[in-house]
Amino acid sequence: MFRSLLIANRGEIACRVIGTARRLGIATIAIYSEADANSRHVRIADRALPIGPAPAAESYLAIDKITAAARTSGAEAIHPGYGFLAENADFAEACAGAGIVFVGPPPGAIRAMGDKAAAKRRMEAAGIPLIPGYHGADQEPARLAREAARIGFPVLIKPSAGGGGKGMRTVAAAADFADAMEAARREARAAFGDATLLVEKHLSRARHVEVQVFADTHGNCIHLLTRDCSAQRRHQKVIEEAPAPGLSPGLARAMGEAAVAAAREVGYVGAGTVEFLVEGDAFYFMEMNTRLQVEHPVTEAITGLDLVEWQLRVAAGERLPLRQNEVRAEGHAVEARIYAEDAERGFLPAAGRLLRLAWPAVPLNLRIDSGVEEGDRVSSHYDPLLAKLIVWDRDRAVAVRCLAEALDTCEMAGVANNLAFLARVLRHPQFAAGPVDTGFVARHIGELAPEAALADDATLALAVLAAIFERAPAIDAPASPWSIPDGWQANGGAHANIRLRDGARSVPIAIHFARDGYRLGLPGGESFVRGRRVDSAHIEAEIDGSSLTAMAVREADAIWLHSPRGAFRLRLDDPLASEAMQGDGPGRLTAPMPGVVIAAPAVEGARVERGAPLVILEAMKMEHVIRAPSPGKVTRVCFRAGDRVREGDRLVLFEAEA
Repeated sequence: MFRSLLIANRGEIACRVIGTARRLGIATIAIYSEADANSRHVRIADRALPIGPAPAAESYLAIDKITAAARTSGAEAIHPGYGFLAENADFAEACAGAGIVFVGPPPGAIRAMGDKAAAKRRMEAAGIPLIPGYHGADQEPARLAREAARIGFPVLIKPSAGGGGKGMRTVAAAADFADAMEAARREARAAFGDATLLVEKHLSRARHVEVQVFADTHGNCIHLLTRDCSAQRRHQKVIEEAPAPGLSPGLARAMGEAAVAAAREVGYVGAGTVEFLVEGDAFYFMEMNTRLQVEHPVTEAITGLDLVEWQLRVAAGERLPLRQNEVRAEGHAVEARIYAEDAERGFLPAAGRLLRLAWPAVPLNLRIDSGVEEGDRVSSHYDPLLAKLIVWDRDRAVAVRCLAEALDTCEMAGVANNLAFLARVLRHPQFAAGPVDTGFVARHIGELAPEAALADDATLALAVLAAIFERAPAIDAPASPWSIPDGWQANGGAHANIRLRDGARSVPIAIHFARDGYRLGLPGGESFVRGRRVDSAHIEAEIDGSSLTAMAVREADAIWLHSPRGAFRLRLDDPLASEAMQGDGPGRLTAPMPGVVIAAPAVEGARVERGAPLVILEAMKMEHVIRAPSPGKVTRVCFRAGDRVREGDRLVLFEAEA
């Protein structure tokens, strides 16, 4: 076994690999960009080395810097994690050239499966069923459009070199194909450095089922059963489970055999995942990911195995610990991916500092794989995955219910997140009954990611208490006695006013101080409130005689609340605050998140129709199009391609038509 291991990645996967390596007595070496200098994976590794600026191209994708760090540190092996260079054959070759073991498949296997189009042609020749599509080398737009018409709409455009949903576009009609193709090319080039596309028939009711395979250098290759990853948004998985529910034993066995045949076809070694689409009793090869998957913990949970340990042992030349007939599975496991993103705003990635982060207490059947801790800063430079919660139980229904309850008890403040969205997915009757198909989230998006609910009176009262306990400067009363939480006033009759912004509405609230609490003039009427701050993150309150405990965290004008009534972010509404803090307002469009302008189709003085693309941003590996909200005229374009923008920056000035 290796004595030292460099992890060429970041976030939760780097922390995950460090955990297994430490258990095996292997010294761990982390690498980090300037943006990650204080990250969790840096803190828990035995040693950490800087490798460059925040942009991934100058750090986590810089092969020469990573191999130099490995040589400097004396690392015997490199684990690539997933993402970044995990499926890069040049990186695997560079490791070998530097005399360092690459914990992954040989370069030839990576290349064979990394080109999705070539891989499909090879799988077809091997007799593995494929989805109807075009996987050819001719990438002329006219050829791709003709092939899409031949296949029949709807079609799916996919980067040949990609994975993780990056660059994928579903196209419903021929009229939309050209724009979708160009957007897919841009995102594929930015994410993978390769704009080659393939076109496939879109199966609107298919399931995404994958098979974990493992092979060693002694000719042994087995599969570790199935996983279902059909609950997806933006073609990216959010809920995964193992084993895949609802598969007949014969179908599951046939898929496992096909996955092993695919791995053997390319001379595979190590951990890999063969992904299929399943419709009825038919399955179709989609792609093979030549690395460990984000969702590998659900396979570990049902088999009792440590797949990272298997990776390390295979890379060290050992045989697989089990034969196919020795693989056993028990119970059911479900995983939820927790992202820094705003589900109510189209899953826009979010960035910022985690003012509060508390995971549920960990019973025997709950596992938490996290790359962050309270106080960490979530960067806009990288994928917004923060952590994963995994629950195992003997029964699927119980595992699903327990995971939803675990998500309910997570506390997070400072960064938008998808916790409530994930809990809604798990509680949806169709998901609970299982299985669902890949269109499930899109069809039910109004239920799963509804517009943010307005805060009720109890929540507004909690926010007022949070402001009072922090001696909120927004209360328009004289300094000193009115800002003291006990409400003392020399002559009695003290009152003050506060205004809270709740989404688009501004809520005025009158506060009347009493010796034992506060009378609040709320939208639904007057309430008597009292309470105390339990600690820096929690408030105990009594509202009209009903007791309530809530997370209440304040930073500047923002108040983050989490209670049985839900999670909310309110703001102290200062009428003198800058215009930029008051939302978009008429006539201008602002950046919904920090990012880089990759294109600015808007032309000053031009008249555009509703929905016309004005500015295209890239943030956290995804492309976001800012569109005209109505017919009108572009009066000014504030940024050019290549410019970096902050959340709230004005991108375009726009005059809507009357």
